[in-house]
Formats: sequence, C-alpha cells, structure tokens
Amino acid sequence: MKQLGKKRVALSDSNLLLLITISVFVVMYLVAVIFLGAGFRKPQQFLNMFNENAALIILSCALSLVMITGGIDISVGTMTALVCMSCAVNLDMKGGNIFSAIMIALMIGVLFGLVQGYLVAYLEIQPFIVTLAGMFFAKGMTTIVNATQFNVTNPALVALKDTRIYIPFLGSYNKKGIFMPAYMEIGVIVALVVVLVLFIVLRWTKLGRNFYAVGGNVQSANMLGINVKRTKFLAHIICSVLAAIGGWVYFMHVGSGSPSHASGAEMNAIASSIIGGTMLTGGVGNIAGTLFGVLSLSTIKNIVTSLGLDDAWWTNITVAAMICIFLLVQSVVLSRKAKQKA
Repeated sequence: MKQLGKKRVALSDSNLLLLITISVFVVMYLVAVIFLGAGFRKPQQFLNMFNENAALIILSCALSLVMITGGIDISVGTMTALVCMSCAVNLDMKGGNIFSAIMIALMIGVLFGLVQGYLVAYLEIQPFIVTLAGMFFAKGMTTIVNATQFNVTNPALVALKDTRIYIPFLGSYNKKGIFMPAYMEIGVIVALVVVLVLFIVLRWTKLGRNFYAVGGNVQSANMLGINVKRTKFLAHIICSVLAAIGGWVYFMHVGSGSPSHASGAEMNAIASSIIGGTMLTGGVGNIAGTLFGVLSLSTIKNIVTSLGLDDAWWTNITVAAMICIFLLVQSVVLSRKAKQKA
C-alpha cells in the first residue's frame, strides 16, 4: 500500500531556537498590548523599537556572526563611541563632510578587524582577551580624540538626523484628533539591509556554511578542506566593519560625540544574540533570530517601564532572567543534539 503524506523533517537547532525566540516575542508583545494600555497598540510604539535600537540590531548581528564561529568580540560598544567621537570631531572641528566621516568610520572598523582578526585567527590568542584589549584601546582613543560631550551642528548631519521615512497607512490620532503617520529613521533601513544581507550570506553562500562549520567543529572543518584561520579572520573583519556601520547609525541617531556613548552596548548585543538563539559554543545561530532578540529585549524593557519600575536594577534583573531562561533552552537543545548523535 502506497504511503500517504510527506515524511516529517526535523527542525534544525537554528530553526528551533528561531521559532522559540519569535514565539516569546509575539507572546510578550501581545501581553503588553492587552494588559498595559493603548501605548503598545500604536504603530509608532512598535516602530520606535526599531528607531531606538537600529544601531543595536547591527551590533548584535556582528556579535552573532563571530559567535557562530565560536568566538566573541566585546569591543563593539567602545568602537561605536570611537566612531561617534571621530565623526563628530571631523564634521564640527575639522571641516569634514558626510563622505569623509563615513570613510573614517569604515577605516576604524577595518583597522580593528585586521588587527583583532589576525591576533585571533593566526596567532591563536583567545578572542575574549584580544577584544578586551580592543575595548580598552577604543575607550582610550575616544578620550584622546576628544574628552568632552558636544552636539554636532553640521547642517548635513542635522538633516540626516531629522530625516523621517513616513508610512502613510500607519499611524494614530493625537489628542487634537489629528492623524499622525508613523515613521522610521534612516538608520532603521540600514539595519534591515544589514540583517537581510547577513541572512543571505549565512544561509546561501559557501562563506556562510564555512562560518557554521568552523563554529561547529574545527577538526571537522579542517577535514572538509576549510581554511579555518582565514574563516575566523574574515569573521572578525566583518564584525568590526559592521560595528563601524552600527557606530555611524548610532551617530546619526544621537547627533553628538561623547566618551560615554553606547556604554554597555556590547553586553546588550551579546544578550540579544543569545536570546535570538545564537549559541556561545558556536555553530548555531540565525540572524533573523538576532533581530527578534533585540526586539524581545526592547519589549521587556518597555514592559518593565510601563509597570512603573523605572529603577535601573529592575530592568537589569529582568534581562538577566531572560538570558538565564534562553541559556537553559539552549542547554536543552544541546542535550537533544547529543542524544541524536548517540
């Protein structure tokens, strides 16, 4: 007798964690919409999660890429501050323009990527140690460039900062009965393009498969003929360049330079990656999950604030609880994977 139906296909680890992350985000947001007032029902409230976290989305994607290869990079936050300060000084004190500022940002990213990537991949120094040194170096260099906070008055940057992309069919009425269309900032478009490009690279290119192979098992990757050192080197270069792009997006959002900019951004990026399903052990991760990881992190912070718990420790405690829960989920997935191999 002919067997009917299709054979069931088991979910991969990355897809399973992605499904869990999306489900958690949807449930949290629905709970907020139902129980925490009309604010969460406004389209602009949802889009503001993208507007406020466009740079974090890019930084989290950068971290996810390196974490998939089994590495880490904790210098992305201070690199963001260095990019902001360097671009601010270039535009307001050195007579620069938007093009020169972007080139400075990219040059910072490339230099960090080359140095850190070489030390990690070819000298085989632990990535945590290398990027810890990079973090302190970027923090010191930011202060050397300029030690004070100041707002940039360059007309071109101010115009970019104030540019809004309106969505006519989305919006809400204000107290005066006037319809206010929802909007996104330019940085959101940049962040979504980064997510799309990385998603394609990781899913459908040989380089993306190499990243997963190296993170999954270095010995197996060597046996498959993959150049492990070059793959790790490229991962750190791409991560640093993305951190520079994230720094520029952050700069467009705040429009200022300050040594304290993006303080703790690397920890938020790591948290978003973990919540998004990227494993610290390497070999498992999904850029789409990272995007939802950032949105989940933003949602839980908004929920805590809406409950009137404005003290910083409540947010930190909640985020810590979320990370612990997702690490527990990852450990379950790992044990499932070990049982399948056995």
